Amino acid sequence: MVNSRVEASAVSVTGGGVAGRQCAGCGGRIADRFLLFSMERYWHTRCLKCSCCHAHLGEIGSTCYSKGGMILCKNDYIRLFGHSGACSACGQSIPASEMVMRAQGNVYHLKCFSCATCRNRLVPGDRFHYVNGTIFCEHDRPGGGLLSSHLAPLQGNAMMPDQKVC
Repeated sequence: MVNSRVEASAVSVTGGGVAGRQCAGCGGRIADRFLLFSMERYWHTRCLKCSCCHAHLGEIGSTCYSKGGMILCKNDYIRLFGHSGACSACGQSIPASEMVMRAQGNVYHLKCFSCATCRNRLVPGDRFHYVNGTIFCEHDRPGGGLLSSHLAPLQGNAMMPDQKVC
């Protein structure tokens, strides 16, 4: 995995023979017939939930992700951190506490979100063009003048450990 601070963990359903285990979510004793085992800990089926959408992870798949103190389903992990948890420009990992820029479903380090032609860094509020996966500032779009239909709004997103950004 590109980002060592991300943990993808299997979610397995276990039944019987584990009475008395403590739930990692609520801290209570697990007396249920079935429980979940993920991230080297046991969970009530109702307690292993996505930090963003609150989906019960044992019901929606067999994998969950842990990053920045959050437990995430696959969809929210991809939405928040991109497909790999890495910057779409440089390919390096993005720490959970780092501010990021987003464009067309891709995630970038602040320093990497720059015009491909003039290399000027773009900041929230700047207008830019996204052409075939490449970022251009308002003045450097290939093909000349500005076309408002090709302008995309620029937004920043702060990611802090243990902060819900959903």
